[in-house]
Formats: sequence, structure tokens, C-alpha cells
Amino acid sequence: MSDHPELAAEQAFLEHALRRLEETKQEAIQLQTIVEVGQGGTNQARWEREVIHENIANRLNGLELGQRSLCFGRIDQDEDSGAGSFHIGRIAIADADNEPLIVDWRAPVAEPFYRATGSDPLGLVRRRHFISRGETLIGLEDEFFGDARGSEVVRVNGQELRGEGALVAALKTSRTGRLGDIVGTIQAEQDEIIRAPLPGVLVVQGGPGTGKTVVALHRAAYLLYTHRFPLDGQGLLVVGPNRLFLGYIEQVLPSLGEAGVHMRVLADLIGGAVRARGTDPIDTARIKGDLRMVNVLRRAVRDRQRPLRHDLRVGYGSRVLRLTVNQSADIVEQARHRASLHNANRKFVEGRFFETLVDNHPDELTVAEVRDALRRDPAVREALDWMWPSLTPAQLVHDLFGSRALLRSAGRRLDGAEQEALFRPREEVGRLTYRIWTADDVPVLDEANEILGPVGKRIEDHEVRTYGHIVVDEAQDLSPMQLRMLTRRSLTGSMTIVGDIAQSTGAWAHQSWDELLEHLPDRRPGQSRELTVGYRIPGPLMEVAARVLPLAAPDLKPPVSVRGDGERPVFVPADSDDQVLAATVEAVRQELKLEEAGNAAVIVPASLADSVERTLDEAGLDVGRAPQDSLDSPVTIVPVGLVKGLEVDSSIIVAPDRIVAENPQGYRSLYVALTRSTQRMTVVGQADGALSHMALRLSDT
Repeated sequence: MSDHPELAAEQAFLEHALRRLEETKQEAIQLQTIVEVGQGGTNQARWEREVIHENIANRLNGLELGQRSLCFGRIDQDEDSGAGSFHIGRIAIADADNEPLIVDWRAPVAEPFYRATGSDPLGLVRRRHFISRGETLIGLEDEFFGDARGSEVVRVNGQELRGEGALVAALKTSRTGRLGDIVGTIQAEQDEIIRAPLPGVLVVQGGPGTGKTVVALHRAAYLLYTHRFPLDGQGLLVVGPNRLFLGYIEQVLPSLGEAGVHMRVLADLIGGAVRARGTDPIDTARIKGDLRMVNVLRRAVRDRQRPLRHDLRVGYGSRVLRLTVNQSADIVEQARHRASLHNANRKFVEGRFFETLVDNHPDELTVAEVRDALRRDPAVREALDWMWPSLTPAQLVHDLFGSRALLRSAGRRLDGAEQEALFRPREEVGRLTYRIWTADDVPVLDEANEILGPVGKRIEDHEVRTYGHIVVDEAQDLSPMQLRMLTRRSLTGSMTIVGDIAQSTGAWAHQSWDELLEHLPDRRPGQSRELTVGYRIPGPLMEVAARVLPLAAPDLKPPVSVRGDGERPVFVPADSDDQVLAATVEAVRQELKLEEAGNAAVIVPASLADSVERTLDEAGLDVGRAPQDSLDSPVTIVPVGLVKGLEVDSSIIVAPDRIVAENPQGYRSLYVALTRSTQRMTVVGQADGALSHMALRLSDT
């Protein structure tokens, strides 16, 4: 590839395109300078300048490549197509006459670069892949079609590989702690998903290493390019399972020229000063994710709409105004029959409250005068707050979970054990009560927000931001309540749902995607796609994971690995905790000695995370700890519950038997741990179950 006869010509073309890229940047900067001339003017003129500035800034951001390659391929079309050749790249670049030099990878004309096959060349006679290092071409790889087609075609699991050399070179590149794009090596089954139509729900099942996450992100970039209007106004949301994961994927969309995408965890989608960390015990999480919580919350709100316990007597000058228990019950019942949300009906209750006080007195009084005089009276405020309190979602749920009596009343459809699992004593600091919310509380708070409505004029805390398209990664663990929360934010019912049923490890581990589709928008029938080829994981490592898959998800087949070669996994037996810790220290030392080692993860059961960190620190080894240190360190300790969706060059899996024992979906958690590495894997401790035979077989050889 490096001695290709056209390498020099393609390098010259690339350098010309890069010069035009710099000229385009300068033109944008010059336009920015022109706009800045002449400050002041009308409000309309100032607004127009701000819009132009924003557009120029977005254009400059889109033209910034950093160390990424501009162009990664070329297609030559046959004479019948009459369209000649096109260079395919990360962004579109035109020459001085506005003729295309580089075509954006998302443009329709670029589709054959990803889709053409020997049986269906889509008008191509040649497809060329560039292998680059920054701005330098280091190789070219040609695929021919039609009469010029060679006899040797590389297939994996029935799929023709595109640009095998470029693909393998990319796969063997060391990880950086951040997910990179695959725009130059997208394969046909991936491209079919990326370019799937916008409407409806698209479910993508993909095993480890199939690229489902990066495919979903490229789909987001493609949809924004193809449907710029209306998605620019409606917005596109990417939802990840945790902040470590969001940090890991945050560079992909900017590298594709899309910087305006909203990337969130579920806790970011609710208003108010709610912060969530950690998760609940499995039984509690299961109940909070159950759709029965909708009725529990509705009943909890109804329980706070109640008549007075005693007749109210309140002084008004020399008079005494009265409100009976029966009258207060009538007011509450009238308010319940109104269509408005709970907090909006507080104004109605207050109005009827003061009207009834006036009607009960024989003197001629006006409602306005009585309201102005008594609205701040402690007895009146206490009565109104008892009958119909204004509630935030946090107040409602905090009170509900902190009272066994309220849980018994609202949770009539829950059994005693389920009610007790929801109970959580209120914690007090001085005179203030507070609660640290968990990730499992988030959909409960969101549902409460939907029932209650805004408090007073704080509409911004109640409003639900909707999006034209939502991408949800690692969706296989989402509960019905979480899915209901996401559906609430879908403006058009357009969603991309990505995950792997075999890696479903949470409280709501699903057995099929149909279980999730029941809770997602159904304006159009849901579509399903599957990624079957594994690109990231070497064959020897995938073979180990495949031993566990029948125990994790018997109905699924492991992806077929493109990379048949690779280092064999290392199994280090260790019985006691001391032996496990000592072997882990040695494994980390060996990893740090390697040249170009890339990044490594020490994947641990939760019970050993602190011990492993302390032991490595005492051994003088500088390692990071997820999630606070992301994956920026050469070696990072990652609890197994956070490792899903990540990829590293090397993994050191500590105490697999504990991983199985400590997690509700133990073998699925182990399967996740075994499928994170792209280069090397060491397993320290007792190889549980399906791994035992594999460990013995490898040690014999």
C-alpha cells in the first residue's frame, strides 16, 4: 500500500484540499471582522449581528479538524453514471470556483463508498481507502468492481469488508480514553443503520465490539446533516447510562462537525435543584421502575388533598369567620374534578376558601378585603396547606418515601415488603431535612412533576424539553418508568435505541427488545436491526467471552470477530484476597512496562474496589479511579457496574467469581467485563464456571 503508484498524486491533492480548508477558515474570520465594524444600531441590527456571529462560530468549529484526517477515500464511477470521481471526507471542501474537492461523508453521492458490493457496485468501478497519519498519507488500498474486480473478497459472517487494510489499521490503534469516530471505515451493515429513515423507533441490537455506540453517534450526525431542518430547531438528544460514559463519547460528534447535540444522563432532564448519584438496592430499584409507581404517585397527591380535621375559626377585626369541615371537603372535591394539574388548582381552592368564609358571615364583606387581610394569617395558611399544599416533586416524593403511613395509603397496590423497600428515613441537619436522590428516583420525580405542575410562576422547573430525535445508548437496562420519561421528551416519536440484551445487568434486565418497545412511542411500527460482526475484540478474547454468553443470554449468538489474531488471554489463579491483590499489583506492573501500552482498565467487583485502589497506591503505582478520573490515566480502576460501553487497550479482570456472585445478573456482568479490551486481557482470581475449562485449556497449551 505504501508504494502505490498514485500515492504522491493523492498526497498532492490532499495538500491542495487542506490549503483550501485554511482559506475557507480565513474567509469566515474576515466575514466576522466585517460584521464587527460599526457597533450600535437598532435592536434588530444587533440581533442580526449576533445571529451572524453564531453562524460564523459554528462554521469555524465545523472546519476545525485537529489531528483528524480530512479525507479518507475516493470513489470512481463507471461511464454510464457519468459523474466521474469524488473524494470522500469528514467535511465538504470546495475550490475557489465553488466546485467540490471533498464531499461530506453524509452526502447522498458518498453512499456507494459504504454500500457498494461485488454483486451490487452501485455504479462504482473503484473504491479507494486512504490510510493516513494526520495530514500525511501512508498508504492507499483499492477495491475494484465489474470487469476489473479481483477474485479475492474478504467476508466475515456473510458481510464483505470494506477497506480491510484501513479497517485493521484503525482497530489496532491504541485507545486514548475517549471514543473515536469510524467515519473512514464504516461497514455496510453499520451504514444501513446510520442512514435509516428518521421517523419512528429504530432498535439496534449489537454485541460487544460491533460498534453500536459509535454507529448511533454517526447516525445522529447523519440525521442532523440530512434533516437540518427541522432538527436544528427541535434539537437532538443523546442519553447515556452515566457521566463516565458521556465523557468517554463526548468527542465523537464534534469530530464529525456537530457540536450542538445535547448529551445527558436521565438526571439532567428534570428541572429544579435535583442531584442524583448512585443507585438503590435491587429490590427498591425494581419497584421505582415499575409502572405501578404512576398510581402510587397519583394516590400520594390525592392523599395531600384533604378536608380540615376541625372547623376553622379565624378573627377578622371584631368578627369571627368560620369554615366547617364539611365545607372544606366540598371545596376539595370541587377542585379534584377540575382538569387542571394539582398546583394550578391551589388558586381555585384559595378562592373558594375565602368565598366560603365571607358567605358564612351575615355582615356585608368583600372577598378581596378578607383575602388581603387574612392570606398571611398563620391559621389560614396552615389550613390551606393542609387542604391543598403547593408541592414540588422533591417535596412530594421526599414526604412519601419518608413516611410508612403515607406509603401504606398511596401504595395500596404494593405488598408490605414493597412498601418497606421504598421507605427511607428522612435525614436531618439542624432544622433542615434533605435527601440525596439516586438514579432510580429520577423517573419517579419526573412523573411527580407531570402530575403536580409548576409551583406558582416557576414554570421553568416544570417544563419538559422535547427533542426531534433521541438516541439512547445502553438502553437494555432501562425500566418502564425510565422509558416513559424518555417518551415524554420525544416530540415526534423518532428515536434510536441501542444496546445488547446480553449486557442487560440492572434491576430491569430485559430478555427481549419487545419488552422495551411496549413503553416507547408507537406512532409508527418499531424497526429492528442487528450488528453481527465484531470489529473491536480480537478473536482469542472473544472466544473467552463466548464461553460465558450461553449462561448470560442463551438465545443470543456472539458476534463474529474480524480480528482472528491477537494475544491470548492470561489467567492468573488466586484463592485468597491477599493473593488476588498481589496478583493484581503484578499485572498492573507488567502492563506499565509495555511500550505503547495504551490505556488499561482494572475491572473489579464493587466489594474490592477500595482494597485494590489502596493496594496499588501502597505499591507506588499511580492509577486513576472511575468515575472521577474518567479513563485519562494509563491505568484506571473501574467498578464492573460502570464499565459497560467502554473500550480499552488492556483489561485486568479481578475476581470474576465475585463479579458473578455480587451482581443480580452475574454472568451478564462478567460477559461485559470480558468484552472491553481491544488488545490484551488478564483474569486474576478464580475463573468461575464457564471460564474454568477455558483457563485450564489455555494453561495446558
